[in-house]
Amino acid sequence: MPCAPDPENRNVRRIRLVAIVMALAMVLWMGAQVLGGQLGLPVRYVFLFDLAAIAALVWALIVTYQVHKARRGHTAHDDEDR
Repeated sequence: MPCAPDPENRNVRRIRLVAIVMALAMVLWMGAQVLGGQLGLPVRYVFLFDLAAIAALVWALIVTYQVHKARRGHTAHDDEDR
């Protein structure tokens, strides 16, 4: 029978995913800004890239807060056991 995943490992995986999403969002956003300028895209299309990057960063902020909250609760629980 498989073991239940360790909450700390789950948090590490989530933070790693957040880091990848943040880095990828910024690289794609910067690329879209350069490409939009080179191709002469209308501002409304370039604005969509801005909104997509903001959405990715807001998602990353929410997940990071959830991990922070989970770790705080986990350490508080560990302190009670001592």
